[in-house]
Amino acid sequence: MHAPYASLPAESRGRLHPEEESHFRTPFQRDRDRIIHASAFRRLKHKTQVFIEHEGDYFRTRLTHSIEVAQVARTVSAALGLNTELTEAVALAHDLGHPPFGHTGEDALNDLMAPYGGFDHNAQAIRIVTKLERHYAEWDGLNLTWETLEGIAKHNGPVPRPAPYALEEYNAVQNLELETHASAEAQVAALSDDIAYSHHDLHDGLRAELFSTDELAELPVLHDNFAEVDRKYPGLNYYRRRHEALRRFFGVLVEDVITLSRRTLAEADPQSVADIRHAGRMMIRFSPGLWDDLKVIRTFLFHRMYRAPKVVDMRREVTSVVHDLFPLFMANPSELPKQWRKDVAEAADETALARIVADYIAGMTDRFAIETHQRLLGSDMVDRTRALRGG
Repeated sequence: MHAPYASLPAESRGRLHPEEESHFRTPFQRDRDRIIHASAFRRLKHKTQVFIEHEGDYFRTRLTHSIEVAQVARTVSAALGLNTELTEAVALAHDLGHPPFGHTGEDALNDLMAPYGGFDHNAQAIRIVTKLERHYAEWDGLNLTWETLEGIAKHNGPVPRPAPYALEEYNAVQNLELETHASAEAQVAALSDDIAYSHHDLHDGLRAELFSTDELAELPVLHDNFAEVDRKYPGLNYYRRRHEALRRFFGVLVEDVITLSRRTLAEADPQSVADIRHAGRMMIRFSPGLWDDLKVIRTFLFHRMYRAPKVVDMRREVTSVVHDLFPLFMANPSELPKQWRKDVAEAADETALARIVADYIAGMTDRFAIETHQRLLGSDMVDRTRALRGG
């Protein structure tokens, strides 16, 4: 049973290019399936979450992260009476625009693209699903529904104008109403992203030995989680103990969002998805107390994980990959693969060329970027990054 403010497939604003509807899948299910089958989605398996792709088989990648986000999003969405297929589609697509090397790669590409409009991974995701995926006979992109595109563009809230160029370009073709909030389904996807990385970055940091279980047990929320495990399972094996505690931490985050969001929605009493979009605030959120605790945990992760010396050293190396490849392709666009040459030939000016180069680099996986750097520049980047991993 859907809530009155849920996004219903029968009420979708449709696709830019009209299509015959499926006899057995809703429009949002088709969106989800098209995202899963997209080339950009497959490439996420070799793109960084925090650690470089080849640093270890157990660390999260953008692909495993996106799957975890979708799992959380479906749970929260169902509990709130929302459309789980739309929620899942937005969750699976939310990181499609990330370049290689995670936020490090994005920072480098944004610096290089500053004279040409900058680079933003959320806007790049829109560019991918509306233009760069080129598999269909009748259109570029995946021809997703308006609701899915809106969710990808605005899941973090209204977009200040002027928006990043990739988003402005598409918004001129199909108005995504950037000044309003997104659907509740998209808001669930955004909070599920927060839940997933807050949980799994603690897992990965422990596995990388950047901090200890004892340090983790001193943090807000986690202190109670470890205490509960110790009461219930005295003398539990070290690895099982921390897994049980982190499992409980995960549950606390999910339950908090569901509880607070139910209360917020009951107080606001929206009667349609339009009411959600024009509410003037996010309807899906953490409670203030838990949000304060999460800020303490994120500060801990920032200093002990994201800015750990070996992570910073690796950031420095991979930043140079992006900084070297961009000017190389700008000066020698013939080095781009042949399927990109038609775009290059049609580039009207330097800005257009720069955006093509940014599209190509942003689509690279960590591994391919490093290997391309070595092939074109004769560097020993593969050996250097592996040496850092070993260090």
